[in-house]
Amino acid sequence: MTRSIQLPPHILAIDPYVPGKPIETLERELGIRDSIKLASNENPLGPSPRAAAAVRAAIDNLHRYPDGAGHEFIAALSAHLGCRPENLIMGNGSDDIIALLTQVLLHPGDRAVMPRPSFLMYEIAVRTVGAEPIFVPLDNLTIDLDGILRAVDAKTRMVFLCNPNNPTGKIIRQADFERFFDALPPAVVVVVDEAYIEFVRDPDCLQTIDFSKAERPLVTLRTFSKLYGLAGLRVGYGIMPAALAEGLNRIRQPFNVNLLAQIGARAGLEDREFVNATLHCVHSGLDYLYGELDRLELTYHPTQANFFLIDMQRDAQAVFEAMLRQGVIVRSMKSYGFPRCIRVNVGTADENRRFIAALGAVIDQIAAEPAADV
Repeated sequence: MTRSIQLPPHILAIDPYVPGKPIETLERELGIRDSIKLASNENPLGPSPRAAAAVRAAIDNLHRYPDGAGHEFIAALSAHLGCRPENLIMGNGSDDIIALLTQVLLHPGDRAVMPRPSFLMYEIAVRTVGAEPIFVPLDNLTIDLDGILRAVDAKTRMVFLCNPNNPTGKIIRQADFERFFDALPPAVVVVVDEAYIEFVRDPDCLQTIDFSKAERPLVTLRTFSKLYGLAGLRVGYGIMPAALAEGLNRIRQPFNVNLLAQIGARAGLEDREFVNATLHCVHSGLDYLYGELDRLELTYHPTQANFFLIDMQRDAQAVFEAMLRQGVIVRSMKSYGFPRCIRVNVGTADENRRFIAALGAVIDQIAAEPAADV
Protein backbone atom coordinates (compact mmCIF):
# COMPACT_ATOMS: atom_id res chain seq x y z
CA MET A 1 0.00 0.00 0.00
CA THR A 2 1.42 3.37 -1.06
CA ARG A 3 1.17 6.10 1.52
CA SER A 4 1.63 9.82 0.87
CA ILE A 5 1.80 12.90 3.03
CA GLN A 6 -1.39 14.95 3.00
CA LEU A 7 -0.85 18.63 3.76
CA PRO A 8 -3.65 20.55 5.51
CA PRO A 9 -5.79 22.73 3.22
CA HIS A 10 -4.80 25.96 4.99
CA ILE A 11 -1.13 25.20 4.28
CA LEU A 12 -1.82 24.37 0.65
CA ALA A 13 -3.56 27.75 0.34
CA ILE A 14 -0.25 29.56 0.98
CA ASP A 15 1.66 30.90 -1.99
CA PRO A 16 5.33 30.44 -1.04
CA TYR A 17 7.44 33.56 -0.60
CA VAL A 18 9.81 33.77 -3.56
CA PRO A 19 13.02 35.62 -2.64
CA GLY A 20 15.28 37.20 -5.20
CA LYS A 21 18.19 35.07 -6.38
CA PRO A 22 21.71 35.78 -5.08
CA ILE A 23 23.98 37.80 -7.34
CA GLU A 24 26.29 34.83 -7.85
CA THR A 25 23.44 32.62 -9.06
CA LEU A 26 22.14 35.20 -11.53
CA GLU A 27 25.62 35.89 -12.90
CA ARG A 28 26.20 32.21 -13.45
CA GLU A 29 22.82 31.70 -15.14
CA LEU A 30 23.12 34.75 -17.39
CA GLY A 31 26.83 34.60 -18.07
CA ILE A 32 27.44 38.13 -16.78
CA ARG A 33 29.98 39.59 -14.35
CA ASP A 34 30.28 42.55 -11.97
CA SER A 35 26.52 42.98 -11.66
CA ILE A 36 24.90 45.21 -9.06
CA LYS A 37 21.87 44.32 -6.97
CA LEU A 38 19.25 47.00 -6.32
CA ALA A 39 16.34 44.62 -5.76
CA SER A 40 16.21 43.72 -2.05
CA ASN A 41 16.26 47.09 -0.26
CA GLU A 42 19.62 46.31 1.33
CA ASN A 43 22.04 48.85 2.79
CA PRO A 44 24.24 50.10 -0.09
CA LEU A 45 27.19 50.79 2.24
CA GLY A 46 27.41 47.24 3.57
CA PRO A 47 27.27 46.37 7.27
CA SER A 48 27.96 48.71 10.16
CA PRO A 49 31.77 48.62 10.65
CA ARG A 50 31.35 48.45 14.41
CA ALA A 51 28.98 45.52 14.05
CA ALA A 52 31.33 43.72 11.66
CA ALA A 53 34.28 44.22 14.01
CA ALA A 54 32.30 42.92 16.97
CA VAL A 55 31.23 39.85 14.99
CA ARG A 56 34.81 39.12 13.94
CA ALA A 57 35.97 39.42 17.55
CA ALA A 58 33.35 36.89 18.67
CA ILE A 59 34.17 34.19 16.10
CA ASP A 60 36.15 32.10 18.59
CA ASN A 61 33.02 31.73 20.74
CA LEU A 62 30.99 29.87 18.12
CA HIS A 63 31.06 26.72 20.26
CA ARG A 64 28.90 28.54 22.85
CA TYR A 65 25.14 28.82 22.74
CA PRO A 66 23.77 32.35 22.44
CA ASP A 67 22.10 34.04 25.40
CA GLY A 68 18.60 32.62 25.11
CA ALA A 69 17.05 35.63 26.83
CA GLY A 70 19.28 38.18 25.08
CA HIS A 71 19.95 40.03 28.33
CA GLU A 72 22.67 42.37 27.06
CA PHE A 73 20.98 42.89 23.71
CA ILE A 74 17.60 43.69 25.30
CA ALA A 75 19.27 45.98 27.84
CA ALA A 76 21.01 47.91 25.04
CA LEU A 77 17.74 48.19 23.10
CA SER A 78 15.90 49.35 26.22
CA ALA A 79 18.41 52.13 26.81
CA HIS A 80 18.43 53.11 23.13
CA LEU A 81 14.65 53.29 22.83
CA GLY A 82 13.78 54.52 26.30
CA CYS A 83 11.39 51.66 27.02
CA ARG A 84 11.26 48.91 29.63
CA PRO A 85 12.98 45.57 28.92
CA GLU A 86 9.74 43.70 29.58
CA ASN A 87 8.17 45.47 26.57
CA LEU A 88 10.81 44.10 24.18
CA ILE A 89 11.19 40.81 22.36
CA MET A 90 13.94 39.81 19.95
CA GLY A 91 13.44 37.82 16.79
CA ASN A 92 15.26 36.10 13.95
CA GLY A 93 14.29 39.06 11.79
CA SER A 94 10.90 40.73 12.08
CA ASP A 95 9.41 37.73 10.23
CA ASP A 96 10.02 35.59 13.31
CA ILE A 97 8.05 37.97 15.53
CA ILE A 98 5.20 38.18 13.00
CA ALA A 99 4.90 34.39 13.15
CA LEU A 100 5.03 34.38 16.97
CA LEU A 101 2.30 37.02 17.14
CA THR A 102 -0.06 35.02 14.95
CA GLN A 103 0.62 31.85 16.96
CA VAL A 104 -0.23 33.60 20.22
CA LEU A 105 -3.17 35.73 19.10
CA LEU A 106 -4.98 33.80 16.36
CA HIS A 107 -7.04 30.63 16.29
CA PRO A 108 -8.47 28.85 13.24
CA GLY A 109 -11.37 30.92 11.94
CA ASP A 110 -10.08 34.22 13.32
CA ARG A 111 -9.35 37.05 10.92
CA ALA A 112 -6.48 39.49 10.42
CA VAL A 113 -6.92 42.56 8.22
CA MET A 114 -4.02 43.86 6.13
CA PRO A 115 -3.38 46.13 3.14
CA ARG A 116 -2.67 44.71 -0.28
CA PRO A 117 -0.07 44.79 -1.62
CA SER A 118 2.22 44.84 1.37
CA PHE A 119 4.82 42.58 2.97
CA LEU A 120 3.91 39.03 1.99
CA MET A 121 4.82 37.44 5.33
CA TYR A 122 1.71 38.84 7.05
CA GLU A 123 -0.54 36.66 4.91
CA ILE A 124 1.72 33.62 5.19
CA ALA A 125 1.90 33.83 9.00
CA VAL A 126 -1.88 34.25 9.30
CA ARG A 127 -2.67 31.33 7.00
CA THR A 128 -0.12 29.12 8.76
CA VAL A 129 -2.21 29.11 11.96
CA GLY A 130 -5.45 28.46 10.08
CA ALA A 131 -6.74 32.03 10.37
CA GLU A 132 -8.11 34.10 7.49
CA PRO A 133 -6.33 37.12 5.98
CA ILE A 134 -8.66 39.92 4.89
CA PHE A 135 -7.16 42.22 2.25
CA VAL A 136 -7.91 45.90 1.75
CA PRO A 137 -6.62 47.42 -1.51
CA LEU A 138 -4.38 50.47 -1.39
CA ASP A 139 -5.87 53.87 -2.15
CA ASN A 140 -3.61 55.69 -4.62
CA LEU A 141 -0.66 53.56 -3.42
CA THR A 142 -1.39 54.52 0.22
CA ILE A 143 -2.77 52.29 2.98
CA ASP A 144 -6.53 52.87 3.22
CA LEU A 145 -7.12 53.15 6.98
CA ASP A 146 -10.84 53.83 6.54
CA GLY A 147 -11.14 50.74 4.35
CA ILE A 148 -9.29 48.65 6.92
CA LEU A 149 -11.60 49.95 9.65
CA ARG A 150 -14.64 48.94 7.58
CA ALA A 151 -13.18 45.46 7.10
CA VAL A 152 -12.86 44.84 10.84
CA ASP A 153 -15.64 42.62 12.17
CA ALA A 154 -16.43 40.42 15.17
CA LYS A 155 -13.92 37.78 13.99
CA THR A 156 -11.02 40.24 13.59
CA ARG A 157 -8.21 39.80 16.10
CA MET A 158 -5.31 41.57 14.37
CA VAL A 159 -4.53 44.36 11.92
CA PHE A 160 -1.21 44.53 10.07
CA LEU A 161 0.18 47.84 8.79
CA CYS A 162 3.53 48.53 7.14
CA ASN A 163 4.85 52.07 7.56
CA PRO A 164 6.38 53.07 5.16
CA ASN A 165 4.60 50.43 3.14
CA ASN A 166 6.54 47.92 1.08
CA PRO A 167 6.47 48.03 -1.96
CA THR A 168 5.12 51.58 -2.39
CA GLY A 169 7.18 53.57 0.14
CA LYS A 170 4.12 55.57 1.23
CA ILE A 171 3.53 56.51 4.87
CA ILE A 172 0.72 56.63 7.39
CA ARG A 173 0.31 60.06 8.97
CA GLN A 174 0.26 60.40 12.74
CA ALA A 175 -3.09 62.19 12.95
CA ASP A 176 -4.78 59.70 10.61
CA PHE A 177 -3.51 56.77 12.65
CA GLU A 178 -4.68 58.21 15.95
CA ARG A 179 -8.24 58.54 14.62
CA PHE A 180 -8.05 55.03 13.19
CA PHE A 181 -6.66 53.48 16.36
CA ASP A 182 -9.24 55.13 18.60
CA ALA A 183 -12.06 53.77 16.39
CA LEU A 184 -10.94 50.14 16.57
CA PRO A 185 -12.51 47.64 18.97
CA PRO A 186 -10.21 47.47 22.02
CA ALA A 187 -9.55 43.73 21.61
CA VAL A 188 -7.99 44.13 18.15
CA VAL A 189 -4.18 44.17 18.22
CA VAL A 190 -2.53 46.47 15.67
CA VAL A 191 0.91 45.45 14.38
CA VAL A 192 2.87 48.26 12.72
CA ASP A 193 5.93 47.10 10.80
CA GLU A 194 8.47 49.93 10.80
CA ALA A 195 11.29 48.20 8.92
CA TYR A 196 12.03 51.39 6.96
CA ILE A 197 11.01 54.05 9.48
CA GLU A 198 14.52 55.45 9.96
CA PHE A 199 14.63 56.62 6.33
CA VAL A 200 11.50 58.80 6.62
CA ARG A 201 11.92 62.53 5.98
CA ASP A 202 8.27 63.58 6.36
CA PRO A 203 7.75 65.02 9.89
CA ASP A 204 4.05 64.06 9.85
CA CYS A 205 4.83 60.34 9.57
CA LEU A 206 3.45 58.03 12.24
CA GLN A 207 5.94 56.89 14.87
CA THR A 208 4.39 54.19 17.07
CA ILE A 209 6.97 53.62 19.81
CA ASP A 210 5.21 55.96 22.25
CA PHE A 211 1.96 54.06 21.66
CA SER A 212 3.71 50.77 22.36
CA LYS A 213 5.24 52.07 25.58
CA ALA A 214 1.77 52.98 26.83
CA GLU A 215 0.68 49.32 27.13
CA ARG A 216 -1.99 49.79 24.47
CA PRO A 217 -2.93 46.89 22.11
CA LEU A 218 -0.24 47.81 19.60
CA VAL A 219 3.01 46.19 18.46
CA THR A 220 5.90 48.02 16.81
CA LEU A 221 8.28 45.93 14.70
CA ARG A 222 11.75 47.07 13.70
CA THR A 223 14.81 45.46 12.13
CA PHE A 224 18.58 45.72 11.90
CA SER A 225 18.51 44.56 8.27
CA LYS A 226 18.15 47.96 6.60
CA LEU A 227 19.64 50.95 8.42
CA TYR A 228 22.38 48.94 10.12
CA GLY A 229 23.19 46.72 7.13
CA LEU A 230 22.80 43.43 9.02
CA ALA A 231 20.31 41.61 6.76
CA GLY A 232 22.51 38.51 6.71
CA LEU A 233 22.46 38.18 10.49
CA ARG A 234 18.64 38.17 10.69
CA VAL A 235 17.84 40.17 13.81
CA GLY A 236 14.76 42.25 14.58
CA TYR A 237 12.75 43.27 17.60
CA GLY A 238 9.24 44.08 18.74
CA ILE A 239 7.92 46.62 21.23
CA MET A 240 4.61 45.61 22.77
CA PRO A 241 2.60 45.38 26.00
CA ALA A 242 4.48 43.38 28.63
CA ALA A 243 1.74 40.74 28.87
CA LEU A 244 1.92 40.09 25.12
CA ALA A 245 5.73 39.94 25.17
CA GLU A 246 5.50 37.42 28.00
CA GLY A 247 3.17 35.30 25.87
CA LEU A 248 5.54 35.38 22.89
CA ASN A 249 8.46 34.43 25.12
CA ARG A 250 6.54 31.33 26.21
CA ILE A 251 6.67 29.92 22.67
CA ARG A 252 9.77 31.64 21.29
CA GLN A 253 12.60 29.23 20.64
CA PRO A 254 15.29 29.89 23.27
CA PHE A 255 18.08 30.51 20.75
CA ASN A 256 16.10 32.19 17.98
CA VAL A 257 18.63 35.03 17.66
CA ASN A 258 22.12 33.65 17.25
CA LEU A 259 25.21 34.72 19.14
CA LEU A 260 26.77 36.76 16.33
CA ALA A 261 23.47 38.49 15.53
CA GLN A 262 23.05 39.67 19.12
CA ILE A 263 26.63 40.90 19.33
CA GLY A 264 26.55 42.59 15.93
CA ALA A 265 23.22 44.30 16.53
CA ARG A 266 24.30 45.60 19.92
CA ALA A 267 27.45 47.10 18.40
CA GLY A 268 25.49 48.51 15.45
CA LEU A 269 23.26 50.49 17.81
CA GLU A 270 26.33 52.50 18.84
CA ASP A 271 27.55 53.18 15.30
CA ARG A 272 26.09 56.67 14.81
CA GLU A 273 28.70 57.54 12.18
CA PHE A 274 27.55 54.66 9.98
CA VAL A 275 23.86 55.44 10.57
CA ASN A 276 24.40 59.05 9.51
CA ALA A 277 26.40 57.97 6.46
CA THR A 278 23.63 55.56 5.45
CA LEU A 279 20.94 58.21 5.76
CA HIS A 280 22.98 60.68 3.73
CA CYS A 281 23.65 58.04 1.05
CA VAL A 282 19.97 57.10 0.77
CA HIS A 283 18.55 60.62 0.80
CA SER A 284 21.10 62.11 -1.59
CA GLY A 285 20.73 59.02 -3.79
CA LEU A 286 16.97 59.44 -3.97
CA ASP A 287 17.34 63.08 -4.93
CA TYR A 288 19.80 62.16 -7.68
CA LEU A 289 17.62 59.35 -9.03
CA TYR A 290 14.50 61.52 -9.05
CA GLY A 291 16.34 64.14 -11.08
CA GLU A 292 17.64 61.62 -13.60
CA LEU A 293 14.23 60.00 -14.01
CA ASP A 294 12.73 63.43 -14.62
CA ARG A 295 15.34 63.89 -17.34
CA LEU A 296 14.37 60.53 -18.85
CA GLU A 297 10.70 61.57 -18.61
CA LEU A 298 9.79 58.48 -16.62
CA THR A 299 7.00 58.38 -14.06
CA TYR A 300 8.08 57.41 -10.54
CA HIS A 301 6.44 57.42 -7.13
CA PRO A 302 8.36 59.40 -4.46
CA THR A 303 9.10 57.40 -1.34
CA GLN A 304 9.81 57.71 2.36
CA ALA A 305 11.81 54.47 2.34
CA ASN A 306 15.08 53.45 0.66
CA PHE A 307 13.28 52.08 -2.42
CA PHE A 308 10.66 53.33 -4.85
CA LEU A 309 8.50 52.36 -7.80
CA ILE A 310 9.10 53.39 -11.42
CA ASP A 311 6.29 53.07 -13.95
CA MET A 312 7.94 51.87 -17.15
CA GLN A 313 4.69 52.08 -19.19
CA ARG A 314 5.26 48.54 -20.42
CA ASP A 315 5.62 44.99 -19.11
CA ALA A 316 7.78 45.21 -15.97
CA GLN A 317 9.04 41.65 -16.36
CA ALA A 318 10.49 42.46 -19.77
CA VAL A 319 12.24 45.52 -18.33
CA PHE A 320 13.55 43.45 -15.41
CA GLU A 321 15.02 40.89 -17.81
CA ALA A 322 16.53 43.57 -20.04
CA MET A 323 18.14 45.22 -17.00
CA LEU A 324 19.57 41.83 -15.97
CA ARG A 325 21.36 41.63 -19.30
CA GLN A 326 22.85 45.03 -18.46
CA GLY A 327 24.14 43.58 -15.17
CA VAL A 328 21.66 45.49 -12.99
CA ILE A 329 19.27 43.54 -10.77
CA VAL A 330 15.98 45.29 -9.96
CA ARG A 331 12.59 43.91 -8.91
CA SER A 332 9.59 43.42 -11.17
CA MET A 333 6.37 44.34 -9.38
CA LYS A 334 4.16 42.25 -11.63
CA SER A 335 3.40 39.76 -8.85
CA TYR A 336 2.45 42.63 -6.54
CA GLY A 337 -0.26 43.90 -8.86
CA PHE A 338 1.81 46.59 -10.59
CA PRO A 339 2.49 44.98 -13.98
CA ARG A 340 4.23 48.07 -15.42
CA CYS A 341 6.38 48.94 -12.41
CA ILE A 342 9.85 48.02 -11.28
CA ARG A 343 11.10 48.59 -7.75
CA VAL A 344 14.63 49.79 -7.17
CA ASN A 345 16.48 50.54 -3.97
CA VAL A 346 19.07 53.27 -3.63
CA GLY A 347 22.65 52.14 -4.16
CA THR A 348 25.99 53.86 -3.79
CA ALA A 349 26.62 56.91 -5.97
CA ASP A 350 28.43 54.72 -8.53
CA GLU A 351 25.66 52.12 -8.51
CA ASN A 352 23.01 54.80 -8.96
CA ARG A 353 24.84 56.18 -11.99
CA ARG A 354 25.22 52.69 -13.42
CA PHE A 355 21.51 52.04 -12.89
CA ILE A 356 20.56 55.19 -14.77
CA ALA A 357 22.93 54.34 -17.62
CA ALA A 358 21.52 50.82 -17.88
CA LEU A 359 17.96 52.09 -17.71
CA GLY A 360 18.70 54.57 -20.50
CA ALA A 361 20.15 51.77 -22.63
CA VAL A 362 17.09 49.60 -22.02
CA ILE A 363 14.77 52.47 -22.93
CA ASP A 364 16.67 52.94 -26.18
CA GLN A 365 16.40 49.22 -26.93
CA ILE A 366 12.65 49.15 -26.47
CA ALA A 367 11.86 52.62 -27.82
CA ALA A 368 10.66 51.20 -31.11
CA GLU A 369 8.39 48.69 -29.42
CA PRO A 370 4.75 49.56 -28.70
CA ALA A 371 3.92 50.12 -25.04
CA ALA A 372 2.67 46.91 -23.48
CA ASP A 373 -1.04 46.64 -22.80
CA VAL A 374 -0.81 45.38 -19.21
